[in-house]
Formats: sequence, structure tokens, C-alpha cells
Amino acid sequence: MEAGFSCLFPSNPVILVLAVLYICTMRKLSMDELGRKSIEEFKRAKKNPVIAVLDNIRSMHNVGSVFRTADAFLIEAIFLCGYTPQPPHRDINKTALGATESVDWMYFATTAEAVAALKEKGYKVFAVEQTEGSISLEKFAAGEGEKIAVVFGNEVEGVNDEVLTLVDGSIEIPQLGMKHSLNISVAAGIVLWEIVRTRIV
Repeated sequence: MEAGFSCLFPSNPVILVLAVLYICTMRKLSMDELGRKSIEEFKRAKKNPVIAVLDNIRSMHNVGSVFRTADAFLIEAIFLCGYTPQPPHRDINKTALGATESVDWMYFATTAEAVAALKEKGYKVFAVEQTEGSISLEKFAAGEGEKIAVVFGNEVEGVNDEVLTLVDGSIEIPQLGMKHSLNISVAAGIVLWEIVRTRIV
């Protein structure tokens, strides 16, 4: 056995028994205990003033995953732009698991149109992108009650260069490894939670 894993298997039998007892006391909650909202309750619930903007996302699974994340965090809406696929579609539903019915969404022919519409409604718009002068996610702080929109870019090219000239700034997820690249659905989960966690309604 690798030395690094020895701490996972204590040699003291008393500690081992206590560890097993502790694990056995952890019970998974049932669906009834989770307090899940119905679609009607979700629609009536106060939303976090955050909108996710999907800039020419190709993968239906990625789109479905963002819907599911938006539902989990009571996000106000999702804006689907360009060739981003739209519900209803079987492949979106595979990962959305019904969230396309609960989360509001709008379609825009271009992401630039979506950004313009958001700014007219008083949203501050940020691209999730690695740029000069980007704000590291852990340092990003939205004002209390401030309406925020975040643009997530294409799987290959990221956020469109034209869109970068229109937004109020860029948020960068700090990364420590070799790739410095995350799947868009993973990036959306990280960024949306970080924005929402300080303002849970």
C-alpha cells in the first residue's frame, strides 16, 4: 500500500470501529426531506438577480447542465445566443432534468444584442474569460442588490472578441494546473455559485 494512503486505513482497531460507526450514522436524505420546489413554487420564488448568458455554446449537454445549475441557485434567467441550442430538445433534457421548465430563458440572435438588452435593464455584464485586467473570481464582489449578468463563451474560442468590447469587465477563475481551461458547464457552476453564495435569498 502506498504510504500516502495509510491514513485512510487506521491500524488501531478502536479508531477503525469508530470511523465505521461514524460513516454508518450518515444517512442520505430522501426526496421528501430535501424541500424541493414544484415548478409553480419555483416560478413564484424570489430569484437571485443574476443572468447567465451563453455565447454560441455548441453542446446541448452543456446547455442542459447550465439550466440545472440555474435552477439549483434560483438564477433569474438564462439568455441563449447565436447557435446555442434551445429547449425543448431531448439532449438538453438529459442533463437539465426538467430545469428547462422551471428556469426562464430568452433567445437572442447575437450575444451583442443580449448584452445591450441587459445594460438597458441596469445589469452589469461580465465575461468569464482570461483577459488583461480580469478580476480573479475570489476577489469579485457585486454590490448588495446589484444586478449581474455573466457571459460564458464557446467551448473552443471562449467569449467572442466583439462581446469583450461591450462588457463591464472580465472574471477569471483561478486555475493551478497545466490546462487553464474548464468545461463551460463546470465554469458556470463555479462562477454562479460564487456570485450567489453571499446573497442567498
